[in-house]
Amino acid sequence: MKLQHALIVATGSALTLGAANAETISPQDVIQAQTAWGEGIVAIAATHDEGGNFIAKASQHIDTYYAYGVANVMFKPTLATEDQFRETFDEALSYFVGTEGTEDEGFAIKSWIAVHWESIGIFTTEDTAMAMGNYYFTAKDGSVTKAEYSFGYIRGDEGDLKINLHHSSLPHTPSKD
Repeated sequence: MKLQHALIVATGSALTLGAANAETISPQDVIQAQTAWGEGIVAIAATHDEGGNFIAKASQHIDTYYAYGVANVMFKPTLATEDQFRETFDEALSYFVGTEGTEDEGFAIKSWIAVHWESIGIFTTEDTAMAMGNYYFTAKDGSVTKAEYSFGYIRGDEGDLKINLHHSSLPHTPSKD
């Protein structure tokens, strides 16, 4: 696995609400979770490109970063139009690695080498957080795909952040009539 070629940056403003204690989710916790999520997407792509077990890598990614099995997850992937919402682990896995006979082409196996985050805001409370902005996926050929995101987080059983809301979409492009 080659992650050294991945540039992963998290930026943005932050506002913290609620009482401060050891369990309170901080904006820095969210930035770290975003960075780790991006590194995971790059790792899935690298594993796929190297002929490794990318399905196992994607399964581990979902287990690590999403709240499936802990809480309800509302996941609206970027390129999903027929099966818009992924409420189960298996539906999320299909989106990330692809499933023949479906619209899922495998978002996480598109040879991504970097994920760059630009948050417009990170809002936290004691046990939840929300972030919104743009994230950029860089492919091996240097092309960049920009997507808009809203992520919600809760603390998992081990204290790590888990995604319970993931909405992503491509920016609207006005028609040129």
